[in-house]
Amino acid sequence: MTCLVVREIKNLFSFLTVLPVKMDNNMLSDCARHMFAFPLIGAFIGLIAGTFGWALYHVLPGIVVGGLVTAILLWLTGLHHTDGLLDFGDGVMVHGTPERKIEVMHDHFTGAGGLSLGILTMLITALTIGQINSSMIIPAIIVVEISAKFSMVVMARAGRATHQGMNTSFLSFMHGTHGTIRLLIGLLISLTITLPLLWWTGALMWWAGIIIILAGVLTSLTMTFIAHRNFNGVTGDVFGATNELARLVSLIALLAVITLWI
Repeated sequence: MTCLVVREIKNLFSFLTVLPVKMDNNMLSDCARHMFAFPLIGAFIGLIAGTFGWALYHVLPGIVVGGLVTAILLWLTGLHHTDGLLDFGDGVMVHGTPERKIEVMHDHFTGAGGLSLGILTMLITALTIGQINSSMIIPAIIVVEISAKFSMVVMARAGRATHQGMNTSFLSFMHGTHGTIRLLIGLLISLTITLPLLWWTGALMWWAGIIIILAGVLTSLTMTFIAHRNFNGVTGDVFGATNELARLVSLIALLAVITLWI
């Protein structure tokens, strides 16, 4: 049983990060079956990036720290989600049938839609992180990464597949009664880490964690609606785009809480 758990965690790290963790033959099915644990990997990614940002704050101004923390977040995920964001921007902007839009998403070119969405998302993410002070940056980045990863769990529960592909197994495992249970476990994991972390560190009031997670959920549901309308379902690129946009919206929600209540 212990070996099984270790294998599953290893496969999740291999799938969601660029860390040198050897993948197993069952990686895809393990990750789909245990998608509810995505927030745990998000917490780890956030811990690395947040600690990196905290160290940089000792020698660099906030605006530079924001850019570098954004860079480390993108690097840790291998730019896979960023690639999805660019493809999603192209697919949404092009006119035509859902099939035509998916074809554009899958080509090797980046158009104005994808480039604009990518630049704006990364720029605003960096600027927002740059507004978080050094005492808050570690818990803040952990929480927004948890929210970003949980947003993909929500999408897998709410969305439908456009075609057979890598994302199909994630969607199938997250539907039905067992899918609802997995969704609730993912939410429980997210809140179990987020609320005590904010309370213990004193970075924000514990209820701020609920607002940040909710921001990610609303982003995910909005993206699911847009994907269904444009592509007749969700694709792997839409999952990646949702991760990036949910991080951004969660950061904005966090900054709003800091501005209004601190």
